Amino acid sequence: MEKFQFIKVGELVDSGEADLQTGPFGTQLKASDYVDEGIPVINVRNVGFGDIRQKDLEFLNEVMVEKLSVHKLEMGDIVFGRKGAVERHAFIDAEGVGWVQGSDCLRLRIKSKRVHNRFVSYYLRTQSHQDWMQALCSFGATMASLNQDIVRLITIPLPSIDVQKKIAAILSAYDDLIENNKRSIAILEKMAEEIYREWFVRFRFPGYQDAEFEKGIPKGWGFMTLEKAFKFLGGGTPSKENDTYWKDGNVNWFTPSDITGASGIFLNNSAEKPNDEGINNCSAKMFPAYSIMMTSRATIGELGINLTEACTNQGFITCIPNDQFPLAYLFFWLKQSKNYFISLCGGATFPEINKGTFKRIEILKPSMEVIAEYRESVDPIFKSIENLLAQNEGLTKTKSLLLPRLISGKLSVEDLDIKFPPSMVG
Repeated sequence: MEKFQFIKVGELVDSGEADLQTGPFGTQLKASDYVDEGIPVINVRNVGFGDIRQKDLEFLNEVMVEKLSVHKLEMGDIVFGRKGAVERHAFIDAEGVGWVQGSDCLRLRIKSKRVHNRFVSYYLRTQSHQDWMQALCSFGATMASLNQDIVRLITIPLPSIDVQKKIAAILSAYDDLIENNKRSIAILEKMAEEIYREWFVRFRFPGYQDAEFEKGIPKGWGFMTLEKAFKFLGGGTPSKENDTYWKDGNVNWFTPSDITGASGIFLNNSAEKPNDEGINNCSAKMFPAYSIMMTSRATIGELGINLTEACTNQGFITCIPNDQFPLAYLFFWLKQSKNYFISLCGGATFPEINKGTFKRIEILKPSMEVIAEYRESVDPIFKSIENLLAQNEGLTKTKSLLLPRLISGKLSVEDLDIKFPPSMVG
């Protein structure tokens, strides 16, 4: 095992090898300054575990960004969230250069020749560091809070710069493979959705030139209420006060956060797992693999497909595909109908579409011949997406196992001849 020295971020700042910058004050950046399109701002909700979370980005125009030029982000910057997400950070690569750090963020910029910024980012992703940050920032507070004094206390390993680069290169290679797969998944999903739109929205399915149309749809097609089209279920929650319902839990029980936080449309495991006794003593019903879980409370219309037998909490309507309405067809119909579902929502405290409303909605019922052809075209695409997501799950697990061993020096890389991946900086 190679023994590494350590150095505090504060020492790097004091020696001029790094600097810290708190986000703009409220007087510098107000809600009225944001625009619909422009240069993105990274707020705490956009800070991931080494990555940028693209959802709900806000934007500024170029004039405002120049006024906040001290807060513009450069390649290799590390951005922390100051409230509630202190164990997370975003590493700025080519995508985030020129963006702006938000008011609720804090930026670390490393300029040292003996410390590699990407290596530091990987150290910050270790569980031991995240636990330390949570403990320190949560002390005596209701919400974890981060400031420059705490960041100065972060102690990072300091092997030789060559070793740092090799460690970063190994881990970056995994990240690059994962990102490439994500891009392929996005392309495949878009391709499958476009086939759905072409066939069932524009009605340009194979042989459409010779088809007769009645009332705007092909002859022989029709509409059917969801109550008659396919089976759908609600969910339930085993009592959290009864520990026996959650002891040695092995049942996949999905909540909306499992869906919104997922890296793809197929889900293998839920974050929380009750046991059979817990499920038998609540209103949750088990449904088969390859059902479609749709969020139906507060957040409406987010979708996920379970890969094992599972159940959900009350925040879902789960649709079970069949021969007439198979998986891909039903998935994209639900996705295309999201805004319609939202328009039907009731609920005094939060939007909700209930099963009584849902069952009266009508769905287009194509001919079985066209559905069969559609499955031949799209089922292989869905299978490719599932396989790529499984690859990413395996790559992520392997990287998670390597990360602490590499960062701690337990796994030596000094004598390895490593080719640096394209994403490596410096």
